[in-house]
Amino acid sequence: MIRRRPTASFAFAVSLMLMVRPRLRHEQGAKSLLAKFLPHSAVIVEIANSGAIPHLPIPPFRPATGYNVASVIRDFEPEDFESLWRMDQACFPAGIAYSKQELKAYIRQRGAFTLVAVDDGGGKAQGFIVAHRGPTGHIVTIDVDPGTRRSGVGSALLQSAEERLHAAGSRAVGLETAVDNFAALAFYKRHGYNVLRAWPRYYSNGVDALVLKKDLNGNSTSKK
Repeated sequence: MIRRRPTASFAFAVSLMLMVRPRLRHEQGAKSLLAKFLPHSAVIVEIANSGAIPHLPIPPFRPATGYNVASVIRDFEPEDFESLWRMDQACFPAGIAYSKQELKAYIRQRGAFTLVAVDDGGGKAQGFIVAHRGPTGHIVTIDVDPGTRRSGVGSALLQSAEERLHAAGSRAVGLETAVDNFAALAFYKRHGYNVLRAWPRYYSNGVDALVLKKDLNGNSTSKK
């Protein structure tokens, strides 16, 4: 399952759409509990916010000083690009992983910033996040090296991006994920995101997306 991709003028489309990367890793043997509710957006939102999703072994959120991986989070540098693009290819299958042109367009978009988590020993990239500034900021993608997952890198990147957005004047931050992407939904809800609504047929196979939002002024955003 992949996001609909722009068919012309990709950079211009990015500036208009600012849509988050759909990261869809199908859980083997799992069936979407929400699938039968796809035509009913209000029901999807209610179920998603209720926490009625399958249990997944996602580590609890840790404060900024409590991650168990020795990482330094810094700004993107041009020489990072090749390694970040290769990481994206390793993280996601063909059709979901970005082409070089797509990743460059998101990174270079006006108002965008990219943060990179690196090993403070050797400087090897462990993950990165791309976000866009605005009154409501937007998380485009979070990539974590497969060998560093479930160690706090993703949480550290997300928290750092939220802090950067808030400092830039963003009052909230939003993103999208598929209704059946339970791992992503649980991760974001653990970090204070609430589901606002469903986006019907967001994906090319007709599956709906969930639009999530978090208030950066101290409270998670309820349905509005």
